[in-house]
Amino acid sequence: MSSRTPSGPPGSAVAAHGWLQALGVVLAGLIAMGVVAALGLWAAGAADLPDNAFPRVVTATVVTAVGGALELSGDAGGFADTDAGLTVMPLSVTLSGALVIALGFLRPLRRRAVASAAELAGWAGRIAVLWLLALLGLAFAARQTFEVSLGEGVLSDLGDLFGVRPTVGFTTDVPLTVLFGLLWLAGVLLLALLVSRGAPLPGRLLRHLPSVRPTANAVTALLLAYVVVGGVVGLVVAGTRGHPADTFAVLLLGLPNLAWPALTIGLGATWEGRVEGPFGLPMPHVLDEVLRTPDVSTLNLGTLAERDGRWWWLLVAAAVLLLAAGFLLASRAPAGTPAWVHSLHMAVALALTVLMITLVGRISAHYGLSVLGIGDLAGGLAGELFLRPRLRSAVGLALLWGLVTGFLGASLARWAARRAGQEAPPRG
Repeated sequence: MSSRTPSGPPGSAVAAHGWLQALGVVLAGLIAMGVVAALGLWAAGAADLPDNAFPRVVTATVVTAVGGALELSGDAGGFADTDAGLTVMPLSVTLSGALVIALGFLRPLRRRAVASAAELAGWAGRIAVLWLLALLGLAFAARQTFEVSLGEGVLSDLGDLFGVRPTVGFTTDVPLTVLFGLLWLAGVLLLALLVSRGAPLPGRLLRHLPSVRPTANAVTALLLAYVVVGGVVGLVVAGTRGHPADTFAVLLLGLPNLAWPALTIGLGATWEGRVEGPFGLPMPHVLDEVLRTPDVSTLNLGTLAERDGRWWWLLVAAAVLLLAAGFLLASRAPAGTPAWVHSLHMAVALALTVLMITLVGRISAHYGLSVLGIGDLAGGLAGELFLRPRLRSAVGLALLWGLVTGFLGASLARWAARRAGQEAPPRG
C-alpha cells in the first residue's frame, strides 16, 4: 500500500496571506510608529499639553511620518492676525514603521525562490486596503487647537483690552495624506522585495536580481549604518553633556533627520537654512549656532569645522562607510562582473539615495502673531526655522563619490576573493 501526496502546479502550495495576516502587518506598523512617537514626544514634554491633546499630537506625528500633510491654522479675532506653517518628517518614526511593515510583508514569503505576480499583488493589495482605512482614521483623528499665551507687556495689555485670545491648531489634509501615505507604503513594499536576499519574485524578474538586489542591499545597509552610528553618538551625548530628555526626544523623533544629512555633508554637499526666534535645533548645538544669523546661512563641512574641527570626521566617516558599501555590493554581485559596472551601479544608487535624503530631510517651520499690527513684543511669539539642500550639487557629488567608491570597493572585493582562494586548503 502506498501513500500519495497531492501535487499541483508550481507555486500552488503557497503560504496563506489572508486578510487577518494583512491586518496584523498594518497594526504592527502603526503600533511601532505610535510607540516611538509617544516616547519621543513624552521626552520632549508634550505629555503636559492642555486639553488632553497628547494622543492627538501623537497621531499627527504618525501622519507626518508617512508623508501626510498637516495644515496649521490660527484664530486671534478681528483685532489680531496669526500665521503658522510646519513641514517636517519625523524620520525615526518613519523608519520604525517601515522596518516593521517590511518584515511583516516578507515573513509569509520566506524560504521560497519564486512567487507569481498575482500572488505578490494580492498580498500587497490586502495590506494597501487596510492601510488606506488606517490612514483615513488617522487623518480624521489628528485635529487639535491650542490657546497661545500673549505673555507680559504691551501685547498682553492689548489682548486684555480687546479680548483677544489667540489660538493655533492643526488639522490633516485628508486627500494628500491618503495619496502620500499610499505612495509611502508602495515604496516600503517595493524596497523590501529589492533589499531582502530571500524574497521571491516572479520568474520574469529573476534575471534582473543580480544587478539590482546587491546595489539596493548595499545602500540600505549604508543608511542603517549611519543611523546606528548617530544613535551611538546621541547616547554618548545624553550621558556626558546633560539634558538627556531632550537628546532622547531627538533620537526617538528625528535621528535620521540628523544622520542622513550628515552623510550628504560628509560628501561635500551644502545645506541652506536659518533659525530665528524660539525655534532651534536641540542636537547638536553647533547647528543652531551656524544657522542663527540675520541672513540665510550655509551649512557644510567648512562652516561646521570653523567652529569645531572634529566635524571633519564626517568626511572620514563618509569615505569609510561608502567604501564598505561598495565592497558589500561587489561581494554579493555575480562573480566576474567588471569593476566599472559596480562603479556605475554604486553611482546611480548613491545619487538616488542622496536625492531621497534631500527631499525628506527638509525642515520648515514658522509662526507669527500680531495685535493691531504690533507683533513679537512679548518675546518669542514669532519665529522661523528652515533647512533645505542645494540639490544639484548634492546629487552631482553623490555620483562622483559613487563612481570612485564603487570601483575601489569592487577592487577590494576582488583582492579579498583572490586571497581567500589562495589560503583555502586544496581539495582531495
